[in-house]
Amino acid sequence: MEITNVTEYQAIAKQKLPKMIYDYYASGAEDEWTLQENREAFARILFRPRILIDVSKIDMTTTILGFKLSMPIMISPTAMQKMAHPDGEYATARAASAAGTIMTLSSWATSSVEEVASTGPGIRFFQLYVYKDRRVVEQLVRRAEKAGFKAIALTVDTPRLGRREADIKNRFVLPQNLTLKNFEGLDLGKMDQDVKWLQSITTMPILVKGVITAEDSRLAVENGAAGIIVSNHGARQLDYVPATISALEEVVKAARGQIPVFLDGGVRRGTDVFKALALGAAGVFIGRPVVFSLAVAGEAGVSNVLKMLRDEFELTMALSGCNSLADITRNHVVTEADKFGVMPSRL
Repeated sequence: MEITNVTEYQAIAKQKLPKMIYDYYASGAEDEWTLQENREAFARILFRPRILIDVSKIDMTTTILGFKLSMPIMISPTAMQKMAHPDGEYATARAASAAGTIMTLSSWATSSVEEVASTGPGIRFFQLYVYKDRRVVEQLVRRAEKAGFKAIALTVDTPRLGRREADIKNRFVLPQNLTLKNFEGLDLGKMDQDVKWLQSITTMPILVKGVITAEDSRLAVENGAAGIIVSNHGARQLDYVPATISALEEVVKAARGQIPVFLDGGVRRGTDVFKALALGAAGVFIGRPVVFSLAVAGEAGVSNVLKMLRDEFELTMALSGCNSLADITRNHVVTEADKFGVMPSRL
């Protein structure tokens, strides 16, 4: 069967993977309302395409934290990728590098920072939880820096793990042949303390991942974050938080252009990428499409997901009358808020 879009990988991965592993990747917290909403909220945003514009040359390149990327589509940290495929994080790293984009390695990876670095050149970020034992964090950060990682994505929405009922039912455990190169014992302090402390031990820029409110957006800016990733942890933490695409504009406005804001969660189409950029995101991160395509076809699967999203995004830009990312504006989309007159008229 020819795969024609990103979502099709999930159904094939479901047949291929053991139930416990598929459910671990696929499930969300509690009622999984936010899990569904992360997708459905995109469907409620409509386009206002402009026509009769020469779109014969489309430029999707962008610069993120000073790094030139082929497109504003990057890879989120997802845990334990060797459960999906024996090559795990190695395959993801190679696919991201070949596509000219960024891979973020999870703290809970089944491959170490050194192993991922050994796959060859590439721009890589390292996702970090803040553990009680700061000596552990310090060692991790120094190892990531030494291995050539370029930024830290500090995950701040996990003071405790969310309740994922599929994992409880399945009695989820990491398969015996795999090990986490990192550890339990999550304990988050305050964002200001954590960002400031991390800045004292590394020169890597710090992105704060897990922000969905204006208040926390301002806090991130005030405490020297290099960027914000609007994320609800793939709907795996607190259920009934808004979809990230619904929270994006609030966070962007509060950041006041001082630092870039990215979106993570629910991106499955090039149209989703365009909508996020129109609402102020500097780029998007994809998570589940990576592990599902990895499960189905290894590195080739991840490469194909990145290519499909890139091609769809390019087509969306062309059909909307945009030659470059700078051409994508708020006027290209209509949200629920606009329809109900919550937002002032833009004309």
